[in-house]
Amino acid sequence: MSRIGKSPITVPSGVTVTVNGDVVTVKGKLGELTQEVKDIVVKQEDGQLVLEPTASTKDNNAKHGLYRALINNMVIGVSEGFTKELELVGVGYRASNQGQKLDLALGFSHNIVLELAPEVKVETVSEKGKNPIVKLSSHDKQLVGQVAAKIRAFRKPEPYKGKGIKFVGEVIRRKAGKSA
Repeated sequence: MSRIGKSPITVPSGVTVTVNGDVVTVKGKLGELTQEVKDIVVKQEDGQLVLEPTASTKDNNAKHGLYRALINNMVIGVSEGFTKELELVGVGYRASNQGQKLDLALGFSHNIVLELAPEVKVETVSEKGKNPIVKLSSHDKQLVGQVAAKIRAFRKPEPYKGKGIKFVGEVIRRKAGKSA
């Protein structure tokens, strides 16, 4: 059995969870998320969700922990939300946004303009003397991670000078370069 799947999910106040057959729907102040659950039974017991596999096979045990983590992320997402911060390291690297359009100047011949999904809120912070920061926030953890990875893929950090787009707090392994 999955040790992660065994632990119950506490549902905070203001969050409603409805189980309709194989579909789990979570509603909160930040939005609504749905997840289809296969081979797992979801039970609601006094403010907690308990997941149990239908049969004890290797595949079901793996899904047990997976669906528990996905539903827990949904509950956290609709109540608190998720945030990712990206830092642009490099001379002349800039970021700005107009609504849901993110405009990135990353040293290419043209700026990169990225239209973001309406569920993702974007904010850019540019202070003098500091690297520009792009803040992405949403109730959907998978969507925030996917958008952040897509933005990071435009200019991955390189190991010699450390230039590129990196997550705030990410440590880039540096290389020495040429020896004279």
